[in-house]
Amino acid sequence: MLIQHIKASLGEAHTALEKLLANQQALTSIERAAGLLIECFERKGRVYSCGNGGSMCDAMHFAEELTGRYRHDRAALDAVAISDPGHISCVGNDLGYEYVFSRYIEAHGRAGDCLLALSTSGTSKNILAAARAAKSQGLSVIILSGRQSSALEALSDVYICTPAGSFADRVQELHIKVLHILIELVERHFFPANYQPSA
Repeated sequence: MLIQHIKASLGEAHTALEKLLANQQALTSIERAAGLLIECFERKGRVYSCGNGGSMCDAMHFAEELTGRYRHDRAALDAVAISDPGHISCVGNDLGYEYVFSRYIEAHGRAGDCLLALSTSGTSKNILAAARAAKSQGLSVIILSGRQSSALEALSDVYICTPAGSFADRVQELHIKVLHILIELVERHFFPANYQPSA
């Protein structure tokens, strides 16, 4: 019966979330990442986000929740996902896919901005290149990964690792949780009225 697979899948997701909840290092990193985002917005900086495949979709979701709305109406926040197909196909064709994110940061990133980059594996070459470009231009760097990566961690101001098993789907489920928490913490800082009981 299919119900057993449904329950098994939900059980795996539940276990992964419980492990994250018990991971004090990860929780502290999430708190620190929220602080970096708040600092970036306070100095009128821009937040860039990027990732591959499902992580690109998560990066886009993160940015649109900031520029649009999350739970309640409020002013827009300056965020951009690196997802323009013209840019990606141009750079991928002319320079190589490894540079699709770093080239965008080279063109648009400014000191005081922030890059939030997602890599479920922790080994994505274009995420490494993006982090290098961001650091060289004075951006703060938040990495959201599913595995420990000494190379990415060395390039980040905050490294959030959410291990959740052998497959990317469970990691991505935790990543969207983390992204929603980051958005909420930013909103609680800038728009506290949205979190009053009547909101």
